[in-house]
Amino acid sequence: MRRLFVILTLALALASAPVAMARVQWQSTNAEVQGKSLTDPKNTDGVEIFQRNGCIVIRTQRPVQVKVFTILGQLVSQATLQPGTSELRLNSRGIYMVKVGNVTQKVAL
Repeated sequence: MRRLFVILTLALALASAPVAMARVQWQSTNAEVQGKSLTDPKNTDGVEIFQRNGCIVIRTQRPVQVKVFTILGQLVSQATLQPGTSELRLNSRGIYMVKVGNVTQKVAL
């Protein structure tokens, strides 16, 4: 019982602690994205979400609002991306939730 209490206390402390990440910024890129998109552009208004070399990559045909959350729901990045390909390099590996307009996709780095 005591062990369970300690585990729950640690989990709550980690969940409420701020994300220890340096300021992350989206960068426009001209690099060709190889591989399969995590989303189907036909069903997502032309938005494609990729994972490449520790970066989250989004390709869009129109300006879109993007939010990236940790698996615990903490906001990591929020930006409006212009048409084209943009990437976000994160300092920590893990699972992130990427919300682009009405589309939400899980991305593992």
